[in-house]
Amino acid sequence: MSLREKLRSGLVIPAHPLALNSERKLDERRQRALTRYYLAAGAGGIAVGVHTTQFAIRDPQVGLLEPVLAIAAEECRRKDVVKISGVCGKREQALAEAKLAADLGYDAVLLSLGALKDANIPHLLEHARSVAEVISVIGFYLQPSVGGRVLPYSFWQGFCEIDNVVAIKTAPFNRYQTLDVMRGVAESGRARHVFL
Repeated sequence: MSLREKLRSGLVIPAHPLALNSERKLDERRQRALTRYYLAAGAGGIAVGVHTTQFAIRDPQVGLLEPVLAIAAEECRRKDVVKISGVCGKREQALAEAKLAADLGYDAVLLSLGALKDANIPHLLEHARSVAEVISVIGFYLQPSVGGRVLPYSFWQGFCEIDNVVAIKTAPFNRYQTLDVMRGVAESGRARHVFL
């Protein structure tokens, strides 16, 4: 079954927490157990490196991004589930994270635009296109009420027109901003290919 078919079927894809020991180091045994727990509970996939508990794993001094992604990918090899990795940062960082996810066998990335708060819409769309050349992309609308920025209908319509965009995750704290996403999907002509 293709990624789009899996997404269309309706899946629960929880954000994967980070397991640390008492010295605040990665607890690999418990990290693996968390992944197995979600899979045993019937989750249709996992989303790793997307939750606030995992933003710090991207710090080069911490060096946990690759090990955390690799652990989850290894545990998921036993099941046919959707594997999503978070991607953050400006272009160079986002492309490196997307390539790492693709190399580890992830199906898609959840693309955060948080590092591009001052970028204009054409720049944001070009950023998304460049990541989509590496791996399938799921958009992430972090609305202003939770620390994000307003992304207008025109952004979402252009975003949905990118061939390798497969879904959008919204944080629907503002119904009108959420409606901008839905309208963008509907009017992009790709509503059968981009899932909310």
